[in-house]
Amino acid sequence: MKKFFISLFCVLFALSPFAACKSANGLKTIRLNEVTHSVFYAPLYVAIENGYFKDEGIKIELTNGGGADASMTALLSKSSDISLMGPETVIYVQNQGKQDLPVVFGQLTQKDGSFLVSRNPEPNFKWEDLKGKSILAGRRGGVPAMTFEYILKELGLNIGDDYQLNFDVQFNLMTSAFLAGTADYCTVFEPTASEYQSAGKWHIVASVGEQGGEIPDTSFISLSSYLNKNPKIIKSFLKALKKAHEFIDNNTEKVVAEAIIKQFPSTTIDSIETSLISYKNINAWKKDFIATEESFTRLQNIMINAGELQNKVDFSKLVNNSFAQELL
Repeated sequence: MKKFFISLFCVLFALSPFAACKSANGLKTIRLNEVTHSVFYAPLYVAIENGYFKDEGIKIELTNGGGADASMTALLSKSSDISLMGPETVIYVQNQGKQDLPVVFGQLTQKDGSFLVSRNPEPNFKWEDLKGKSILAGRRGGVPAMTFEYILKELGLNIGDDYQLNFDVQFNLMTSAFLAGTADYCTVFEPTASEYQSAGKWHIVASVGEQGGEIPDTSFISLSSYLNKNPKIIKSFLKALKKAHEFIDNNTEKVVAEAIIKQFPSTTIDSIETSLISYKNINAWKKDFIATEESFTRLQNIMINAGELQNKVDFSKLVNNSFAQELL
């Protein structure tokens, strides 16, 4: 992954600067690329569907990267203004010591959002049961896979010796690969995890986020130049998301599910409601958007453990909390 981002940066760094936010019906357009589409990012969809971005003078153009590498490509090529993805991508690129690098300005989630699924019901599942098994847990160098490896190491299980992580399947193809017979277990985000369980395709046996604890997971990331040129837009962007958190806190999961159902047209209200309950139960969302140095230190330790990082990056180069702190 580190080599990928080195090459990517060299190719894209010299591209022409991104344009300022475009006007659309009096609104400022933000091109937002998300790493995947999941109820895990419910506050974002609430802000879109309830018109909170519009209230702040913003129009969101949402695209799906289908993986952090593609989302970072969109950001570095300046085809997106903001990307929602794992902050490990920032660390990879920051280590190259260039100018105008990506920076985390708002943390959306603070737990891993995936759930471990098995083809068989395992009501008494223990993490130690993964010994001798093969697991689809994400791309090599991505936060989900690295966190998964770190969790098992803390439990005394070592990759290669006690179990296998299958890195051969692209992130957005993991579900279909697992259903086709690849690996013994797979990590899956909501609402797919609950939806497919209801359809009898697999069984959820554990929450990766609950076991793994707090880490800086999916975050809003932009280039330093964009942040410097658009401070009011960034603050308004986070204000809309804060309203979304308030809506989620003050309403039932069913009401929230009804608010974002248009984002998941092939999913039932009940399934989204179940997903929201699952994420609330593990305290998945970072409601103040402020990334902490302690959590980033843990993330970099996770990356070192996975063999994806040699030298830690100073926290001040990775994160700009000033916009989120203004909302406190």
